[in-house]
Amino acid sequence: MATVHTGGVNMIKLAERRVFSQSFKPLYNEGMGLVEEAAEYLDGDGRAAAKTLSRVAAGLYAAESMRLTTRLMQLASWLLLQRAANSGEMTREQVAAEKAKVRLDTTSLQEEAPGWSELPEAFRSLVRRSLRLEALVRRMDEEIYGTVKSRAKGESFAHNPVSDQITLLQTAFARG
Repeated sequence: MATVHTGGVNMIKLAERRVFSQSFKPLYNEGMGLVEEAAEYLDGDGRAAAKTLSRVAAGLYAAESMRLTTRLMQLASWLLLQRAANSGEMTREQVAAEKAKVRLDTTSLQEEAPGWSELPEAFRSLVRRSLRLEALVRRMDEEIYGTVKSRAKGESFAHNPVSDQITLLQTAFARG
């Protein structure tokens, strides 16, 4: 945990300072820019490139596209919630309650998967960049809000994750 001791018991959490100050804007812009870039790619050049892939690579591309989209929606939700807190539209407690629905632990097969090297470099770059951003946001989230306990193996969601995402986005946009 990155903290700075300021003489005695007062400690400044660097992640908290970054999220709840003007220095949050570049992180927000990076994340939302990545969402936009990925959407443009997947709807344009990526769609065309996918048609030229081998069967194995095409299957991997389809699966990784879904993972990428899910990861970016989760990141966008987290960023929108932090922006709402930063601007005073939501309290930190409200954000903490809403962000509990956000998952910052998506997976990617990456280089391990057969066909990975056949995927377009632009797509592989989007996947790598989204994973790096997710790791950064997850570390910041853990520092600010504490570590979230993992679900037990085999435990299923009692709710619809897509519905939760829609609710999160509606909450964030309704306040902005």
